[in-house]
Amino acid sequence: MTLHASGRSLLRLSALAAATVALGLTAGCAGGSKAKKDVAYVARDVDTLYMAAKDRLDRGNAKQAAALFDEVERQHPYSPWARRAQLMSSFSYYAARDYAKSVQAAQRFLSIHPGNKDAPYAYYLISLCYYEQISDVTRDQKITQQALTSLNEVVRRYPGTRYATDAKLKLDLVNDHLAGKEMEIGRYYQRSGKWLAGTLRFRTVIDKYQATSHTPEALYRLVESYLALGVPAEAQKSAAVLGTNYPGSEWYERAFKLMNDKAPGVSVS
Repeated sequence: MTLHASGRSLLRLSALAAATVALGLTAGCAGGSKAKKDVAYVARDVDTLYMAAKDRLDRGNAKQAAALFDEVERQHPYSPWARRAQLMSSFSYYAARDYAKSVQAAQRFLSIHPGNKDAPYAYYLISLCYYEQISDVTRDQKITQQALTSLNEVVRRYPGTRYATDAKLKLDLVNDHLAGKEMEIGRYYQRSGKWLAGTLRFRTVIDKYQATSHTPEALYRLVESYLALGVPAEAQKSAAVLGTNYPGSEWYERAFKLMNDKAPGVSVS
């Protein structure tokens, strides 16, 4: 599904860069211990443990990195490194595509450090986790709604940040996706002869998602539905709106022809 798959590598790179800048991290190297030893509980000083986690992340072992960042907080809960480790744990889970644990870690960070300078990034990371789980319009859209809510939260809380700028771009895509779901359900109702139920879905697209790419088709589908319901005056209104806003579109041409065929005495201009 192109909405969440496109640009994933760029998103992950930009997110890593943002995390690195925000947290002021420096590159470090861990010893040559094996993965199982790295994540096993062994008492270690905070610098060694944190840098081992950072090294794993730098080498692309995101799951191991997350486990080690979690160890930093468990072994050294009162260290300044614990705060950094919480957020880096969230990012590491995100990089490993374990979105549930990433959201949990970011929310934990926010609950403990609500006013921290890295809070905007934590909110942004939560929104990315939901955004990248958006599924095809044929499936349940609960995650899409969560993405919408969390992206709006980023924009509302931190309007002047680069996170809000990116969130606004993603909101356009999320809204287009939700409109697509409404269209799919509306077309299904039409095929089933449930014309009134279909009109409610198409009206939702026009009322809530009018800025999306689905609006011209939604207006045309309203023309179809109203004609099928025997209310040509309402069909004419939808056709007129379509002609005013999308005069050169395929959907207006189809609406114009349909009105001439089914309601020849009703003007669509």
